Amino acid sequence: MFGIVRPCSHRLGERLKAEWMAHLCGLCLALRRDHGQLARIVTNYDGLLISVLTEAQAGPAPGARRRAGPCALRGMRTASVAQGEGARLAAAVSLVLAAAKVRDHVADQDGLLARRPVAAAARRVAAGWGRAGARGGAAVGFDTGVLVEAVDRQLGLESLAGYGTPILTVTEPTETATAAAFAHTAVLAGRPGNARPLTEAGRLFGRLAHLLDAVEDQEADAVSGAWNPLTATGTSRAEARRLADDALHGIRLALRDAEFTDRTLAHLLLVHELERSVDRAFGTKACGHGPEASFGPPQGPYAPGAPGHPYGDPFGGQPPRPDKRGFWAGCAAALGLCCTCKVCCADEFEGPWSRKRREGCCANCDCDCDSSCCEVCQCCECCECCSGCDC
Repeated sequence: MFGIVRPCSHRLGERLKAEWMAHLCGLCLALRRDHGQLARIVTNYDGLLISVLTEAQAGPAPGARRRAGPCALRGMRTASVAQGEGARLAAAVSLVLAAAKVRDHVADQDGLLARRPVAAAARRVAAGWGRAGARGGAAVGFDTGVLVEAVDRQLGLESLAGYGTPILTVTEPTETATAAAFAHTAVLAGRPGNARPLTEAGRLFGRLAHLLDAVEDQEADAVSGAWNPLTATGTSRAEARRLADDALHGIRLALRDAEFTDRTLAHLLLVHELERSVDRAFGTKACGHGPEASFGPPQGPYAPGAPGHPYGDPFGGQPPRPDKRGFWAGCAAALGLCCTCKVCCADEFEGPWSRKRREGCCANCDCDCDSSCCEVCQCCECCECCSGCDC
């Protein structure tokens, strides 16, 4: 249950928190209902954006919510959860991309996947998820082949990319895949005019997801020798931040061009919370456009000051992070985190696969006020997040 958009419940407010949880639980239950219990482990925060966008455009419809039974992730409470084509599309996309992730881990022989029997079992799981995702996508009129093709093209681009290759060449397949998924929400919602702006929003969201993942994993990848797009192409963190800020601005403009019945939750997640995700990944609140932005020396393979290390010294004298877990060990850790609610309630927890330290959803919340929030964005009046906001 992870992703780059991890909102704090204090910023959401009670109403939007309930809506967000409805989509998260709806995605999880759609995976279980259509594809079995094991498929629930691919539930992720970013996947639910597809469900959110679909409902934001179509508006509330009869049967769009149902009452779900008690769940350990909700403290054994019942809840109203989203259902319908948006949740099914989100489930299909999540499965196909998770299947690609498993195949990638097998190809890299990560952890236990270096053993042939385990790798064979993982390939069978990935194949099953891929077929299930294709069936789920077809049920809502979405061809998941564009996702599979994008993932396959990604592997080829990574093998050819080197120092000096534009980073956007490497992020293109991810952009294409997310653009297709975002655009199909307009089809499901019966708003074909929204396909163009949502294609652009999805393309830029995919770029952000790829960039932020590369930024957060760069140190650990250097330790393990894993391929990292920033390191391999010699892209500095300052340039990555500039591209991230441009993507944020583009998403805001694209959403402005789309028509919504209720844009509140989608706007908060894809504008305000996404901006916080960028700040969190780079460890700063500075914008990447002005001269005040400073992210240290170049991080490419020829960065100075790192004798004896092919990728420079990305640690600044700090001890390296522990090795990543393999796929199955990470799945077990993820289930443990979910069942103990550490993802939501702990101040800090260890990422199940990357083993990086991550903040819980409500850790270090910067919202000091209680219910005095603006009606549209649900952002605290004491924060500056709505300054200049066009909502």
